[in-house]
Amino acid sequence: MTGGTTSRRRRWLTAAAIAVAAIAVGAVFGTPGTGNAAAQAAPANTAVPTVSGTAQQGSTLTADNGTWSNSPTSFAYAWSRCDTSGNACSAIQGATAQTYQLQQADVGSTIRVVVTATNADGSAQATSAQTAVVSSGAAPANTAPPTVSGTPQVGSTLTVANGTWNGSPTSFAYAWSRCDKNGGACTAIAGATASTYPIAQADAGSTLRATVTATNAGGSTPATTVPTAVIAAAPAPTGCPPSGTGVIQVGDVSAPARLAIDQQTITPGVVTPAAQTIQVHVRVTACGGRPVQGALVYVTAVPYNQYSVPPEATTGADGSATLAMTQRRGFPAARQQQLLVMFFRARKPGDPLTGGISTRLLVSFPVSLR
Repeated sequence: MTGGTTSRRRRWLTAAAIAVAAIAVGAVFGTPGTGNAAAQAAPANTAVPTVSGTAQQGSTLTADNGTWSNSPTSFAYAWSRCDTSGNACSAIQGATAQTYQLQQADVGSTIRVVVTATNADGSAQATSAQTAVVSSGAAPANTAPPTVSGTPQVGSTLTVANGTWNGSPTSFAYAWSRCDKNGGACTAIAGATASTYPIAQADAGSTLRATVTATNAGGSTPATTVPTAVIAAAPAPTGCPPSGTGVIQVGDVSAPARLAIDQQTITPGVVTPAAQTIQVHVRVTACGGRPVQGALVYVTAVPYNQYSVPPEATTGADGSATLAMTQRRGFPAARQQQLLVMFFRARKPGDPLTGGISTRLLVSFPVSLR
């Protein structure tokens, strides 16, 4: 009995030891289905990536990864070119490093970077804000100088063309200078900062230059025109319209121009005692024979009282006026009278009778007393 009891006791102790060992193992590794050995999560972005560097052609941008949870083990980068608002982005081929050097193709665009964080359980992405608009890497460079157009004469207006530039200028500024006859010893003209310049009396005898300054984000560059021809004095006033042909309105004629009476006829062609009424036809011109409309014409016989004095007549579109005169008792002025002398005057309304652009003329017509 004693031997059997001892054997049973040994088997119980062995089973107890195995159970204790199993409990110990369970304490270390956990019980299946409890979730104590769940997988770690993929990275999660808690602060977006940022881009440092100057947004200028030739500069290098650097991506900062931002802040991530769940311990990323690696980062990848993808740079994109976007519109000025940071939208409509497209990937830049080959731009997958943490740094990116801005190219000519980037000028006028903005840049973003996408950072991808990875750990053993997965990957996640986060995108930076867009950069400022990328500017040209250098100040503008002039490739064809500016030019000045216009007549080099006092009273005319000159205009400067910008010329041709590299570097995509965003603005232009202007400054005009007055120079000697050879284009040297130039001095700035105060207030002359527009692309046009009205030539002043002070410019007569000098030459003029214009300086165009082109600007972009990289800086500013000036370029100056060649000098103009020597500025001529203003032409002497003629009192006539500057151009054109045909009829002139009397209001457009001023001194030193003068009116002219270039045609005078009388009906009947020979004045006789039977000519109780005569018609006098007058044509007024100015500025090289152009007919004048609106001039006032006056006529009277000399000596006075041979024929009536009609009211002033106004010339029409052909420059002509017709005046009717009635015979008075003073005709004939002499028994042997052979000529009827008439005094003509043409004037501008409002001018003095003996001044302004008026003209006066004595004309004689044949008389027959037979």
